[in-house]
Amino acid sequence: MSRLLRTALVLLFVASCGGDSKAPRNLDNACSIIAQRPNIYRAMKRTERKWNVPVAVQMAMVYQESKFIRDARTPVKYVLGVLPMGRQSSAYGYAQVLDGTWKEYQRDEGGRGARRTDIKDATDFMGWYMNETRAKTGIPLTDARNQYLAYHEGRTGYLRGSYKSKSWLVRIADEVNARAILYQRQLAACRR
Repeated sequence: MSRLLRTALVLLFVASCGGDSKAPRNLDNACSIIAQRPNIYRAMKRTERKWNVPVAVQMAMVYQESKFIRDARTPVKYVLGVLPMGRQSSAYGYAQVLDGTWKEYQRDEGGRGARRTDIKDATDFMGWYMNETRAKTGIPLTDARNQYLAYHEGRTGYLRGSYKSKSWLVRIADEVNARAILYQRQLAACRR
């Protein structure tokens, strides 16, 4: 076998093993998640140091947005139930960031090389976005519920109270908050 072919096969194998296109097992256990994907925990600790957003809040938000699937996308819309008409939105990656918001982050903080499928960039984005939210709305970085509402509705929508007419969204925000509390307790125990 030629050296070039051997190299190509090795690169193909490594590339096929490198993605986190599947959710970790046992998403209800923060210790299990970080044991399976230590890079997630390292990225979130880095974001916590830089932006002061607790790891548990980041984990709860990523769980809700993508279930820790790096290339998560919104579902495809169909016309007449069969004709695909594109995705519901441009949200993509761990943090389900819209194209326009991601470009704003790249311009202000992340640089052109930042990728939504890289957990370091996705958590840095969340830290940046949540700090901007705190500055504009006063929502503490530890308030997973209201940070999630502002994340989902946008800061202007949050300030207008657009979420108040969406009982399903308020329920999900309460679940995000409960998950952040659960993850916080688990993280304290698994560090021992």
